[in-house]
Amino acid sequence: MAQTVIPVILTDKVAIVTGASRGLGAQIAMQMAAAGASVCVNYLNSKEAAEKVVADIKAAGGQAFAYQGDVTDLAQMQAMAAEVIKHFGRIDILINNALPSYQFNPSADYTSIETVKWAHFSHQIDGIVKGAVNTVQAVLPQMKAQQMGKIINISTNLVYNPVVTYYDYTTAKSALIGLTRNLAAELGQYGIRVNLLAGGLLKTTDASQLTTEEVFNYIATTTPLRQATSVSDFANSVLLMASDLSAAITGQSIAVDGGLTMP
Repeated sequence: MAQTVIPVILTDKVAIVTGASRGLGAQIAMQMAAAGASVCVNYLNSKEAAEKVVADIKAAGGQAFAYQGDVTDLAQMQAMAAEVIKHFGRIDILINNALPSYQFNPSADYTSIETVKWAHFSHQIDGIVKGAVNTVQAVLPQMKAQQMGKIINISTNLVYNPVVTYYDYTTAKSALIGLTRNLAAELGQYGIRVNLLAGGLLKTTDASQLTTEEVFNYIATTTPLRQATSVSDFANSVLLMASDLSAAITGQSIAVDGGLTMP
């Protein structure tokens, strides 16, 4: 498949990408920078990986800096927002991508209601839902002052079609749909658009490395496009929703999975 040319559709925009040191978050950060945005690469533990993302962005002519911060801590997210404003003067885009430590292991305890523990649920809900609430609250004063902003929450198509029953992860990601719609309803008056993109099982990230080839093959054969979604393809969809081209879209939950699910 030919390499997609990234269109420069985010010129002069400033973006925060949470969980951006590896996997999908890193790809989103790099493609946003390629599209013209200045990017804050948020990370929790992977300092070297985050700094490499920043170095790669700068080597390609983009602007970025890394910021260590725990999305479950509101004060840390407020400090991050202040640092972004100090660096770049504004905040236009927030990508809520951060994910608590997780492995998509089809044989794990959290794939059965008989063995999943509430601790599994609370860990994911804290990292995914509380994390998104904290980051939104942190950037909201700046976005309201600007009378514009884009917030994109990252979810999964497993909420529509649980081909593997990851109870804890899917339940937390499902909650982002309700959060997205409530935010869109309240914040539209300030020119802030809020949407959710639900990815398929991405081939391949750190989290999906335990996924068997049989699962990937099943997804490919049952998907209209006959392929699993790549990380770069998903990131391109994020670019579209972050750009002014999607100005008329808010409150939506869109599956980015080659047509596997059609919610």
